[in-house]
Amino acid sequence: MARARSAERRAEILRATLEVIAERGYRGATLGAVAERVGLSQQGLLHYFPTKEALLVSVLEERDQWDTGGGPRSDGGWRTELLGPLVEYNAMRPGVVQTFSALLGESVTEEHPAREFFTHRYAQVRASMAAMLRAEFGERLPGGLTPERAAPLLVAVLDGLQYQWLLDPDSVDMPAAFQDFLRLLRPAAPDEPDGPGGPTHE
Repeated sequence: MARARSAERRAEILRATLEVIAERGYRGATLGAVAERVGLSQQGLLHYFPTKEALLVSVLEERDQWDTGGGPRSDGGWRTELLGPLVEYNAMRPGVVQTFSALLGESVTEEHPAREFFTHRYAQVRASMAAMLRAEFGERLPGGLTPERAAPLLVAVLDGLQYQWLLDPDSVDMPAAFQDFLRLLRPAAPDEPDGPGGPTHE
């Protein structure tokens, strides 16, 4: 019973943290703000999550569960057409994307508490994206790359667009830019122009 109550309390704290992030952004999501939202002292919150980083990593883990129905998959269950709506959804929650990007940037330093989470997550996501590409294109993409070689590039586009969008959302249309990238993965239709000006002939 006590364990169930503890799990419910943790879930309540994670939901409250997401609310605070949505309202105040990454920097405004302090332990004090979250504790106040759930009716705890800051010391009481530390009983469930010992540091702000631990709390935010748990929020990102929950986000993966909610977004993918169980986290990154390596069984081919993803499809490229499902990634576009996810990018659009992320564009509606800048605070969560900011939290992900800020922690990701910090995690590259040695012994950062979020480093293990991101290292493990990227390994899972690369495997998931490779399985998705193999299911859609087979052993070679139209450009000649194997799914394993293309997967890190796909992940880099997803996360790199988020940084550009956070810095200058008026100039970077993240969902549209990602759709443009997906077009690069697929072979051009026979009657499709080669570029903005169409094919050239001499």
